[in-house]
Amino acid sequence: MAKPERFFYCTECGAKYPKWLGKCEDCGQWNTIVEDIRNSISHSTYGGYRSGSTTTATVEFNDLICSSEKVDRILTDIPEFDRVLGGGAVPGSVVLIGGDPGIGKSTLLLQVLASLSQNNNCVYISGEESAEQICLRASRIGVNSSSVKLACETNIDAIINSLSKVDFLVIDSIQTLQSQSVDSIPGTVTQVRTVAYELINFAKTTGTTVFLIGHVTKEGAIAGPKILEHMVDTVLYFEGERGNSYRILRAVKNRYGPCDELGIFEMRGQGLFSVSNPSVLFLRQRDNDVPGATVFSGIEGTRPLLAEVQALVSKSYFTAARRTVVGWDLNRLFTILAVIETKCKISFSDRDVYLNIAGGLKVSEPACDLAVAACLLSARSGCAISNDTCVFGEIGLTGEIRSVARCSERVKEAQKLGFKNIILPASNKFADDSHSANIMSVKNLFDVIEILGMSRHHD
Repeated sequence: MAKPERFFYCTECGAKYPKWLGKCEDCGQWNTIVEDIRNSISHSTYGGYRSGSTTTATVEFNDLICSSEKVDRILTDIPEFDRVLGGGAVPGSVVLIGGDPGIGKSTLLLQVLASLSQNNNCVYISGEESAEQICLRASRIGVNSSSVKLACETNIDAIINSLSKVDFLVIDSIQTLQSQSVDSIPGTVTQVRTVAYELINFAKTTGTTVFLIGHVTKEGAIAGPKILEHMVDTVLYFEGERGNSYRILRAVKNRYGPCDELGIFEMRGQGLFSVSNPSVLFLRQRDNDVPGATVFSGIEGTRPLLAEVQALVSKSYFTAARRTVVGWDLNRLFTILAVIETKCKISFSDRDVYLNIAGGLKVSEPACDLAVAACLLSARSGCAISNDTCVFGEIGLTGEIRSVARCSERVKEAQKLGFKNIILPASNKFADDSHSANIMSVKNLFDVIEILGMSRHHD
């Protein structure tokens, strides 16, 4: 019998150690080192060759010639979900969905399976809830009459042995499953990695589309080894605020479609519903001509999206002025403030600055720089930006306004929603043939101040 091999590993990052430590030297987390035991292997294997053996395996090589056949996709009849997947589900793919507890991951996938079950064999495996709880949710969202098959099981071997001719499979959640070949509790790095490998191998060999629900850590990342995200084909994050009824499904990895694609849902008592025009959603509660607010025309994945940027600048009573950001990068705010103070001689050092992207949206592209700067200048001077003005552009460290990608799509989305004034970089050569909007090109921050009618100097 093989001698058991004892080692310790970190449950956060998967780093291995010969003995227990209080703090992981790789990720710096405390009390995350646990013990694991596995049978040692007498022969090492590399690339199909096992040392000490006289047999070798061969690999078949192919040319780099793409097949003319397109990937067959299956629509779920949930438009925003299909958009994030890149146009529908791909047979044999593995999709990992992560999100905060209670955000609606199980509800979304139950709706997806109910829609797909009209023409496909669909199975829902739960390791967290009882069958009665899932049935109650299905009844609440009106899908209890669908032909989805339900089971509550945590043994991966029993699950795979029980599946036959399944088109779509949901695992809720992967951290609850365990393999009998691994001597550790569910949710550990070894168990998650082993179970994921079994499910991926099952999906590729049978053509079953597998959806995995994953827990997230307190930092917002999917719990378990990072290799889990590398193994699957698609990684989606389901985001949203508890007090807000809107949810955002974001693709951060997709082998069959664009990354950073965005899907907007509204959570109601009857389940999740796709939002067809998210720009209207994020702008419908705007007030008329108030200082410190403007509209930014951004690009999320393949779609243009308009969002409201809000800034509040107030007198600071602290030694160091406060900087608070929601939905944007804090370090980027520091950069924009430094450029405004240095180039425009407008001081924010004695002012608290609060910045918010309305609606719970998170913006990461630098094209939002100009909208943020316009809001800060408006809030600092007390001059309101016209309610029919849309702004986008990147700001350089010398105060110049740099060009952004896909300018035409941004302008057309703003025109479609009735914006009459659009401020954009002068380096973006845009010709408006429709004359439905006043295009104002700017080269630097001084041009922005002049257009908005704000003074360069403030008390």
